[in-house]
Amino acid sequence: ITTFQALIRGAFWCALPLLGFHPLMVAVILTVHGAYSFFTHTQMIGKLGWLENILITPSLHGIHHASDDKYLDKNYGDVFVFWDKLFGTFQKEEEAPTYGLTHPIKSHSFLWQHFHYYLEIIEACNRTSGFVNKFKVVFGSPALLDQDIRPTLERRFLQYKTKAPAKFKLKGYINIQLVLSVIVLTVTTAFWSYLDIVDGVLISLFVLITLINCGALLEQRRWIYYLECVRLILVFGFAFYKLDWVELIFLPTIILMILERAFALSSLYRNYVLQYEDA
Repeated sequence: ITTFQALIRGAFWCALPLLGFHPLMVAVILTVHGAYSFFTHTQMIGKLGWLENILITPSLHGIHHASDDKYLDKNYGDVFVFWDKLFGTFQKEEEAPTYGLTHPIKSHSFLWQHFHYYLEIIEACNRTSGFVNKFKVVFGSPALLDQDIRPTLERRFLQYKTKAPAKFKLKGYINIQLVLSVIVLTVTTAFWSYLDIVDGVLISLFVLITLINCGALLEQRRWIYYLECVRLILVFGFAFYKLDWVELIFLPTIILMILERAFALSSLYRNYVLQYEDA
């Protein structure tokens, strides 16, 4: 699931009223569907006996997220079982599923996790000739993609990955950033109608940079410090903008440059904020 899900699904949901379904009906179904999904995404609930012949349960939906060969492309339904039985994709849990991807992503990068599959599709299209074959690559089964595409792209784009240390002394540093992002995103979503376009863009940019930063921290990218500076400048710039102190927007940048020159902030950040431990 990525941030593109809302855009992709929205295209289908928006088409339903045009096909004759009442908008209120669509809204109610989406609400029920979303609420029910919280129930199916848990391992705290086991098999539910006869109910699994009618409804999708956590056990059945867990199959959909498994990477075992026998469980691939099974249990697409979200609420009722009969859809999968109708299309021959129904599968009961026989052995405990192994969750994850068949080809795990070798990166913690927020950007790579969102865009790697699109890059794989583009690479597959470049390797394929003819419009029909390219169409099948985009809209067909993932099995049509060459198995060496992802390793090839990983070597191409992830080759400069820095070896991460074994532990963080301050593991809470990343957790605080993630919690802060969730809080900011939740509050922003709740009060979105009260924000102007500049507010929305700047707050969204802050959350995006924070998520990118968390992945960079896990991978120990060398540019982490500079991304932190950008985020800090963004926060103060937004504050000055809201206070109508536009003339001070560039002040944080100037101060950071002076402090870096005088106290080597980048070294202090690495040594005292992150406090890495040796393996």
